[in-house]
Amino acid sequence: MDSLSSSSYAHLLSRTRIPEPSFQRHAVVFLFKNLRSDPSQLAVDSSPGRDALAQCLHSSSFSVADQSVRELLRLVLDSLLTSSSALLELHAALDGCADRRLASLFVKAIGFVSRFAFRSDPSWGLRFDPLELHPFVKVLSSPGEVQVELIRQVALFLVQNRSVRMEAVVGFLRPFLMFSILQKRSPGFVKDLVASVASVACSFPNEATCILKLLTDGLRYFPRNNEEEVGCLLSSAEYLVDAYVIVLKHMAHNGMSTANAQVCSMELLETLFSFCSDQHKPLGVIDVVLELSKRLLTAQKELGLHYLSDFVNAFVSISVILSQVEFEHEHLSCLKLLILLTEWKSENGSECYFSEELLCVFPVIILMISPSKSVKAAAADLLSRIDILPLALPVTCTREQISDARLPFISTPASIILKLLHCLWFEQESSFTSSFFMEFFISNNVSVPERKWKEEKRWASQLRVYLSNFGRQKSPEGISFLLSSVASILLMHTRLGASAMESLGALSATDPKLGMPVFLIILFYSKILCNKGGSGPETLLRLLETLPSLATNSMMVPLIMQTILPMLHKEAKPVLYAIAVRLLCKIWVVTDRAFATLQGILDPKTFPELISGREISISIAASVRDVCKHNPDRGVDLILSVSSCIESRDSVVQALGLESLAHLCEEDVVDFYTAWNIILKHLLDYSVEPTVAYGLCTLLRWGTLDAEAYYEASKNIIEVLWGIATSKKHNSEYLWSKARAAAFNSLSHYKVMLVQECIPDFKRRNFEVFIYEDNPEVLIAMEDLEVEIIKFEHINRRRVIKEKQIMVHKIEKLFYVFPQVMFPTGKSNYVELPGAALVSLNFTPKDLIGEGMSKDLPRVHAAYEKALVEIAESLHTSRNIVLALLALQSWKCFIDRWMKAVVMLAEAKGPSNVLDESSKAANNIFKIMGKIAAESIPRVAVNIALAIGALCLVVPPSAHLVISAASDFLLKWLFEYEHEHKQWSAAISLGLVSNSFHATDKRQKFEVISAILKVSYSSESHLVRGACGVGLGYACQNLLTRVEIADEPNGEGTIRFDETTLVKNIVGTLSAMISQLCPPASDSFRILNDIFPPDRNGVSTSKETLENFDNLEEDVWGVAGLVLGLGNSVVALYRIGAYDAVINIKNILKSWIPDIHNSTWFNETINIPLYIGSCLVLPTVTAFCQRVELIDDELDILFARYISLVSELLNLKKSTTLHQNLLMASSIGAGSFLSCIMNGGIHSLRFDDVKHLLDSLRHIYTHSYPPSVHLGAMFGVVNALGAGAGDLTHMSPQPITLKTNYEQEPSFIRGPILTSPTCETISVSMIQEMFLVAKDSKDQQIQSFAAWAISILRNQWLPKEPGNVNVLQSSSVGFESSSQNIAEESLVWKLSLWLRDTDFNKRSDLPHASTVATALRCLSKAPRLPSMDWGVIIRRCMRYEAQFSVEPTIELIPKSLREESLYFSLTHASHISPLLHLLDDLTDLSRFRTLKLHLQSTLLQHLSYLLKLFSGSRLEKLYEDLIEYFSSLASSDLIYKLEQRSILRMSFWRGLHQSLIEASKESEDSSKLEKCMECLLRLLPIFVGDSGQAELEWSDAIKCLSVARHNWLMDVLQVSAAHLFHGGNSSAEAGKLMVVKARLVRIGCISASELEKLKTCILNARTEGIWWNVLVEVAAAVSTAEGSIKRQWLLDALEISCVAEYPSTALRFVGLLSGGCCIYMPLLVIDPTTVLSHLPVTLPSLLSDSMWSTVMNSLADKLWLSTNRICTWAKNLKYGDGFVSQDHIHGSEADMSLLLARIMHQACISLKDFLSFEKQLRLANFAVP
Repeated sequence: MDSLSSSSYAHLLSRTRIPEPSFQRHAVVFLFKNLRSDPSQLAVDSSPGRDALAQCLHSSSFSVADQSVRELLRLVLDSLLTSSSALLELHAALDGCADRRLASLFVKAIGFVSRFAFRSDPSWGLRFDPLELHPFVKVLSSPGEVQVELIRQVALFLVQNRSVRMEAVVGFLRPFLMFSILQKRSPGFVKDLVASVASVACSFPNEATCILKLLTDGLRYFPRNNEEEVGCLLSSAEYLVDAYVIVLKHMAHNGMSTANAQVCSMELLETLFSFCSDQHKPLGVIDVVLELSKRLLTAQKELGLHYLSDFVNAFVSISVILSQVEFEHEHLSCLKLLILLTEWKSENGSECYFSEELLCVFPVIILMISPSKSVKAAAADLLSRIDILPLALPVTCTREQISDARLPFISTPASIILKLLHCLWFEQESSFTSSFFMEFFISNNVSVPERKWKEEKRWASQLRVYLSNFGRQKSPEGISFLLSSVASILLMHTRLGASAMESLGALSATDPKLGMPVFLIILFYSKILCNKGGSGPETLLRLLETLPSLATNSMMVPLIMQTILPMLHKEAKPVLYAIAVRLLCKIWVVTDRAFATLQGILDPKTFPELISGREISISIAASVRDVCKHNPDRGVDLILSVSSCIESRDSVVQALGLESLAHLCEEDVVDFYTAWNIILKHLLDYSVEPTVAYGLCTLLRWGTLDAEAYYEASKNIIEVLWGIATSKKHNSEYLWSKARAAAFNSLSHYKVMLVQECIPDFKRRNFEVFIYEDNPEVLIAMEDLEVEIIKFEHINRRRVIKEKQIMVHKIEKLFYVFPQVMFPTGKSNYVELPGAALVSLNFTPKDLIGEGMSKDLPRVHAAYEKALVEIAESLHTSRNIVLALLALQSWKCFIDRWMKAVVMLAEAKGPSNVLDESSKAANNIFKIMGKIAAESIPRVAVNIALAIGALCLVVPPSAHLVISAASDFLLKWLFEYEHEHKQWSAAISLGLVSNSFHATDKRQKFEVISAILKVSYSSESHLVRGACGVGLGYACQNLLTRVEIADEPNGEGTIRFDETTLVKNIVGTLSAMISQLCPPASDSFRILNDIFPPDRNGVSTSKETLENFDNLEEDVWGVAGLVLGLGNSVVALYRIGAYDAVINIKNILKSWIPDIHNSTWFNETINIPLYIGSCLVLPTVTAFCQRVELIDDELDILFARYISLVSELLNLKKSTTLHQNLLMASSIGAGSFLSCIMNGGIHSLRFDDVKHLLDSLRHIYTHSYPPSVHLGAMFGVVNALGAGAGDLTHMSPQPITLKTNYEQEPSFIRGPILTSPTCETISVSMIQEMFLVAKDSKDQQIQSFAAWAISILRNQWLPKEPGNVNVLQSSSVGFESSSQNIAEESLVWKLSLWLRDTDFNKRSDLPHASTVATALRCLSKAPRLPSMDWGVIIRRCMRYEAQFSVEPTIELIPKSLREESLYFSLTHASHISPLLHLLDDLTDLSRFRTLKLHLQSTLLQHLSYLLKLFSGSRLEKLYEDLIEYFSSLASSDLIYKLEQRSILRMSFWRGLHQSLIEASKESEDSSKLEKCMECLLRLLPIFVGDSGQAELEWSDAIKCLSVARHNWLMDVLQVSAAHLFHGGNSSAEAGKLMVVKARLVRIGCISASELEKLKTCILNARTEGIWWNVLVEVAAAVSTAEGSIKRQWLLDALEISCVAEYPSTALRFVGLLSGGCCIYMPLLVIDPTTVLSHLPVTLPSLLSDSMWSTVMNSLADKLWLSTNRICTWAKNLKYGDGFVSQDHIHGSEADMSLLLARIMHQACISLKDFLSFEKQLRLANFAVP
């Protein structure tokens, strides 16, 4: 069959070769008829039929080819041949055709088939991949001359497919059009093609927009490498403009909507304007573009079309072009365009919320100096049209009022300027997320110390810094003009105007070309404000103040002078004249060329003529002063003017004249004393004129230069200064304060000796003036003078004072002889006075004291063992807890002597470790005690148990084995329920022992406390329960003293030692047991039980109460002991932050001090145990609350209640044991309460009240009362004198010295009673009386009590063992020695006494807080201080500010009184131990929590001081406390607000920074500081720039980290890739570390290579939260690196964007890096969206630098790959109908897919010249949604 067909086709084909055309056509017809009869022959695999068809088409005969084409097309129409097959044959024929007629024929056929196929299926045109398969593209690629016919076919395609959707038609033609444009073979063809398509578009106005938009897109791809290509582009653009004009006219005439066409025309304009921004644009492009733009805009205006808001972009673009062009005709074209737009907008009445048109003012106003008259006329015309706009600028504007259309998504240079202007004008820069690139550039390259955050964030401020540091080398000329355009509009802003003027001044100084435009801008705005009013004279003045800054350009000086001189005519208004003088003076400061004119204006001859205008006189005087200040040599030339000012009768003018003379004297160009003699007679009365006084004081400062040479004159001057300084005027207080401050400041420059000689009784008068001064400004000035006096007195101190005789207190002598008197026969009678013996006697054999050997240890042990047994047998505790506590305190003295004696003998054998010897001694002593206790009677057993407790208080911490053994021993006794005496004594001792455990023995401490709790639950003895309460109270003293609480493993598992829970359990248990035993107390505990519920599993549920016991007197110490324990627990409660509970317990105890006005109180027998316990423990609780400032003004009330209670009990004369115990407890408590008030030194009491109490106690022990009452009275007296008997908590303040030099008001006393001169008589007489009782009393028990009381008092005041008389004296000498070098008439001494003796408790005649603070500041600078109780003084000062309100003027003082108190303590704590104790107290975590924010901040900032003051263990605790505190702050918002917490962290960072600088990097302190930094690093705010406070905190953190050890820094900043993608906190923390690392790279602390390790992770993270900040910081860090690093980062970022899950992240980084390094940097705003939008502008600008030339091709390729990926992804998202792409882009990126695709496409277009032809073609045909 094939052979048959082939032969038939051959026959017909042979006929086609007959020369006759008709026969040829007939043969062709028959051939195709055969093909129709057998359609299979038309198949692709049918060789005969297809070969015949091909031969026909390839025939050289036109007739054959023509008929073949016709028959082929019929086959296509009849669907016998597919369009693709037909096109394949036609293209093959065309490729082999050399005949022009045949080629045209085939092109027509191809066009026909294409039209048919497209009409049949519009999607057919989207199937050509590669694009070279497009039928028209293949035609264009053929060798024949087919362009003309091809253009016709394109036109036919448009016309005949009009019925199909025009978007599809355009989509079919787009590949062909782009191929035609990019192939660069025939520019003429492209031009004709565009013209043809544009003309067709004009025929279909309705569909024209779509077609013209295609042509507009094509313009962006036109090559512009030579003049021919540029000409083709411009011609095509002209065709497009003409087409738009025709289409718009047709639409307008037919009433059709033109909005869409206008928007498209705007796109054409933007495309045209983009040609003008090309750096390599050929000459003539701008002319054509401007002409075409004018033609397009003129047509729209003439048609009466609406002025669109989008045209503002055109307006700004033209303004940008105007700032770049140079030729006259270009200027005119731009101006005409701007005038056109302005007219159109005005005629159209378009509403606009912001006049962006003002951006043209700066480039237009430059043309006002053009030599061309036509240009100047056009510029003037334009300015006259927009001169109203500056006055109509809005102050605020909502986001809705600025439409998105006006700020396009894809940026252009014009839109960048608009974005910046909107951001600045409406102050959107308040948010960090909308910051400026300049900020990072400045921070990378400029160190600006202590910049204010708010000022730093303002664009104008950043611009000034940028310009001042880098000048024009960083800012191309065009950018300078753009910056000036923006700043020129900001001139009219109400808040930014001043900074804008400074920016313009900086710009003009950087670029001299800008001087004239800025000058003209000032004149332009000034004219507007003068002619049309406006925002008032402030703006006009602000404008004029800019003129002097322009004088840096010498060419501008004549013009500026010409502007000012008319204002200096005599007929001018005085105000204008005055302003002109000041401006002229400021111009002279900039350039000396103005001096001649200025000198003429300041000529004193003109003064009389201007006397009528005070403003002028003051202006001239101020200018004279400024000349003298800035250039004294020029000031000498104006000496006559200075003289005239001083001779003036106007106080202000004379004051300015005096200041002028002061500046001349300062530089020694005028002799001060010569001038002084001359001006004396001209001075006004400075005693009534504060301004003159101020000027005079400023001048008199310089009299110090030759003061000794002119003694009489200088004496007169000092007297004048002193008179002004000490005068106080009620009128014009501010001016007088200023004058007085100047006087003190001048006085401080004179030698102190000279001042003292000139001012009679200067020391006294100066001191009195100081302490009565209350003006903060004056105090600041006085401080300098006082410090100078202190330095002078220290250098010239009189050392002979050291020879002064030392006074010894009367009681010291008595204390010294006391042991000899009480024990005259040695130790033989010590069993009669057991308490006194324990405290006072040394039982070491006399022959071994100081001379013993180690072999004598058995004798020492034997002696002390014998005394131990004998005293234990004779010392009765009588089931009395008070006696037990006194005994334990006494046993502590005994054990301490025993230990020292043994250690001393052990050391006699040679050098040894003291701690080891102490541990051995303690172990031996414990064994002796254990042996004695094994077979002892109850009385001895009780004392042994107490002695063991005392032993644990004495032994060093290293003896933990002894403490552990003692604990086990006492625990065994505690659980012997059958032996009450063992239980209750062991319980008390165990409470103290628990405080002696080593810090690591937490488990043992837990077991001891749990055991005491258990026994308190289960014991049936009320005495045991009370003792357990006391033990629990003591156990609370050392709980929660460490922050780190570790888990300790044991054999059965792990026990969590939760001390906080334990404290709550103790308090709950004690309150529950008290309520159970005394039901009336239940109401008091209602609130406390809600906070700390008792352990229901432990507390006994027995209903038995004290009312059920017959022998209540026997059980009184059960409840009293529980109350004691509850009171002592307040320390632990305070440490856990339960401040309300502390106050609640204090109030409960206060309520249990019986009120004698209640007539039934003495009948409430069941409450007496509560009264007893409260009387004993309330002083301790009150002292603690006073120390931590948790007490109100209630001390006087409580003290009065104590006095009343003692007096009432004496009057009742009840003999029951209960009342005796209550009288004993109230006596002891009253004395202790008085001591806690007096020893604190803060509060004062009436002397009569104190005397009343002491007289009542004396009455008790001098009259017949039971022994227990005598004991209470005696111990009440010694406690009142500071003995601290029974106080084992040491919470009450202790006295320091017996020095008695207080000069106090007789009716009030403050400080320890023994040191008070007022109380000296009564205190000495009472001790002497007790001494006689102890010595001569017939009652042995009373004698024993008296001796015991005096012994404890003696031991308290004289803690050293009085081995000889020199011990007492050495104590006094040591105390006095440090103060012997300070003269009593010295200022330091007087200020110290004043601070000590001032009673801050009075409500009248109190010093001002500012005065006290200044005194402390002065003393802080004193080299040494007198010996006083500075701890008490500083506490009183701190309490003073807390108690009394301070006037607002305290803000003028650098620090508050409490802060000054802290700083004083930090300065002197190294040599004054009370201050060190104060700091130790304030830095304890429990106390630190309660301090005010500013005090905490002060302590934290001065951490380096504490580093030098504290021991290693204390520093370790301090670090732990601070870490715990800041960790707790982070988890709670209740204490401080976010900003307050940030302030604290900033202070901590600063303190750590200073500490790191001072500490050795390898020291242990350094490692502790690093732990603190780790804590703070975790607490850094996640969002770096959410507020100025956070930014400042980050700044401090980076500053601190920059000085840390490099190895540690690398370890702590280590970030793993896993952390980056896990999300949540770990990802955020990792991001924070990356920001820290980036900032450290920016400042050069670490290498940029540290960032490269995680480059992939950084650039593929989701940009949310802190990761945006990470990108910004990393980009800022990379921008500081060398060029190779920047190139690699940019390449890698683009490469990562091709595969990343979050491509926007890498592209944002590209935008950040490009923006930070391109010429547009000063204009750019930073936010996540804007950096992407700017990419089409910033990236090409960056790459225009030659440093990028080596990687341009690679960059362009990677950018193309990324663009291809994103555009494909975006298209799939929009048109995919649910299709899931395989590009692995995260779904969260979908929201910005369209924006990202358009931005990338535009950016890639800008780099198309570096792409291959194939990629350019693909790029042009990307389907961008």
